[in-house]
Amino acid sequence: MSKLTRSFVDLSIVVPAYNEEHRILPTLHQLHAFLSQQPLRYEIIVVDDGSKDATVAVVERAARESISNLVVLRQTPNRGKGAAVRAGMLEARGQIRVMSDADGSMPADQLPRLLAPIIACKAEISIGSRYAPGAQADTKQPFYRVLWSRLANKVIQRSLVPGVRDTQCGFKAFTAEAARDLFGRARIDGWAFDLEILALARRSGYGIAEVGVAWKDDRRSRVNPLKDMWKVIKEAIKIRKNLRHGVYELTAGA
Repeated sequence: MSKLTRSFVDLSIVVPAYNEEHRILPTLHQLHAFLSQQPLRYEIIVVDDGSKDATVAVVERAARESISNLVVLRQTPNRGKGAAVRAGMLEARGQIRVMSDADGSMPADQLPRLLAPIIACKAEISIGSRYAPGAQADTKQPFYRVLWSRLANKVIQRSLVPGVRDTQCGFKAFTAEAARDLFGRARIDGWAFDLEILALARRSGYGIAEVGVAWKDDRRSRVNPLKDMWKVIKEAIKIRKNLRHGVYELTAGA
């Protein structure tokens, strides 16, 4: 369905997906079940990032049979999570736009907590955090994931987004204006896209609220601590160079 033919909605949920045929359907049904009980208009946008499995077929069937306000975008070939989220955010029609991972690690009932700072006009961006006050986990994270997250925070985030405890949590909300501006200027296609968006937001004067959320650890995570940390480091270096050379300002004025 074309963006031009879709009507305005209050809330867009953007779900990036790559080879998620086994995990995404419960996530979509959970989101739909929760949101259908709320007094707002919403859409769920799944952005398939060149999956090689049946992810697209599974989502399209759900859109036909059970979730009428589900939109499927196809991005080929595979470009990365950052590119998928960017495409979804720019395609979205919501006044508030949320990115949420396909694994359902952030339960739908945490949405009110995430959206509260934006609804109260206290910030243009609200990010879910596994380390801020109020955060809860159903199980303890594996050691390698804790190490990966903590290293990312100490080595990289503090130089780009000081004061933010958890930039990598896949649960973030933006006003429509902030989403169009920031994702319209973003360049990073891979894991470090969160760092880029938040660094741009800080330098552009957007208010950022960090909200402790309850989350579920999915032991099927595809994070490779060494390989993915190196990717994030390389992308973070690129972000710093882009900021230093005014690349994002050039993009905004193009």
